[in-house]
Amino acid sequence: MNIHQYYPVDVVNGPGTRCTLFVAGCEHQCPGCYNRSTWRLNSGVPLTIALEERLIADLNDTRIPRQGLSLTGGDPLHPANVAEVGRLVRRVKRECAGKDIWLWTGYRLAELSAAQRRVVAGVNVLIDGRFEQALKDPALLWRGSSNQVIHRLR
Repeated sequence: MNIHQYYPVDVVNGPGTRCTLFVAGCEHQCPGCYNRSTWRLNSGVPLTIALEERLIADLNDTRIPRQGLSLTGGDPLHPANVAEVGRLVRRVKRECAGKDIWLWTGYRLAELSAAQRRVVAGVNVLIDGRFEQALKDPALLWRGSSNQVIHRLR
């Protein structure tokens, strides 16, 4: 899986202070998307073991308490990302007690494949739905257009 950016301290993509990972690959390619550079699967750089270790260490660092991990992109649930994102979600749940996981996807909850649903089973909050330029609303919290839904799963 390729990533575009890792923010070890982020206060924009979810509540509290978080670690945020932007993955590469998006089939939706929504008109008006603010993150077009993440659409191609082969863009960005590979997620390395070293970066994954850093992410886990950052989540567990008590000097800057973080509420959790945010996974965005691109689309973490792009079929090519599902296995790696699922593995990362399971690892964070196992090694970072008490941290929540937020995930943004252009897929709707009702249309997820079985593999995508297994990943979502490990997250606390799912923001689903394609970005719709006609429904763009800068006042919305944690989403770009009003059709996108925040699902609090646990």
